[in-house]
Amino acid sequence: MSREKLVIRDNSTLRAQYNALQAGDIVIGRLRLRETEESLLADLYERGIHLIPSGLSQLVSRSKAFQAVLFAPYMLPLTRAIHAQHDLIEAISDYQNNSITRVITKLDRSNAGMGVYLWQSVEEVFTHASLGNIPFPFVLQPYEPDCLDIRAVILGDYIEAYWRHNLHNFRNNLHHGGQSKQCQLSEEQIKLCRQVMKRGRFPYAHIDVLITTTGKAYLAEINLRGGIRGALISPEEYKVRMNAIHQEMLAKYME
Repeated sequence: MSREKLVIRDNSTLRAQYNALQAGDIVIGRLRLRETEESLLADLYERGIHLIPSGLSQLVSRSKAFQAVLFAPYMLPLTRAIHAQHDLIEAISDYQNNSITRVITKLDRSNAGMGVYLWQSVEEVFTHASLGNIPFPFVLQPYEPDCLDIRAVILGDYIEAYWRHNLHNFRNNLHHGGQSKQCQLSEEQIKLCRQVMKRGRFPYAHIDVLITTTGKAYLAEINLRGGIRGALISPEEYKVRMNAIHQEMLAKYME
């Protein structure tokens, strides 16, 4: 005789019940995992445990290097995850063949612009990485000057966006003194966001969209959660909308 589906809403209960979980059970909320514990997401998926939000979206939110692999078609051309010196050797040739000099690197686990660095060439990155000054893995991408940085907040049908700009720093994060202003996403930009969310199985997301001087839109980064400084939505409404999405997903899994 099968038992009723178990619904877990906090990490303490999850850890206590971990080995007793059965296919069809449901875990609501992001898992608090150490970097060395992320393989638990694969185990839960293989056992048929439903995660809200999805395990893929949780894993992608934790790793910029994984984002560079999963969302490569939506990012600036030649953006790639660098896991070893050999990857940089290949990148040197590719970037030189495309006449790209200045580049950006993003540390895998850093947020709020703290792990973003500007370099004059991939050769410079290779030198510092070889000397141990840059920890692997990290993301390498061309530096796009004078681009527009837009943060989109999407919770179901709720969409709002605002651009961020800093006159004194190429990092546009509001934490680094950037200014913001509300803006409207174009249909093409919304389509990009929706495609990325579908690929990563994101039920909601904070998405950074990079708009080049030619008007082309690319994905910069995506996360399940992020700061809402600069957004119109209040923390209270944000929580209500997120919980509503959780409940909608839960109802489907309970059928």
